[in-house]
Amino acid sequence: MKISVIITLKKDVLDPQGKVIHQTLDGMGFQDINEVRQGKYFEINTKETDNDKAKAKVEEMCKKLLANLVIENYKIIDPK
Repeated sequence: MKISVIITLKKDVLDPQGKVIHQTLDGMGFQDINEVRQGKYFEINTKETDNDKAKAKVEEMCKKLLANLVIENYKIIDPK
């Protein structure tokens, strides 16, 4: 079962990498962009066959390793 996770910085956390991307896009002529926020994307392929158990395991992974809960939020995309 494949589960996707998107991790983004919390709204109040500065995103210097996103700012550089925004400035670069602006310099390339994409001037109608208000803001760019960068993040991380994970695809986790698990042997678990139960949706709820798989999602719970990935939730635990996010809390323990994948996301820094002080400055990041995470969203688990429903398993496929």
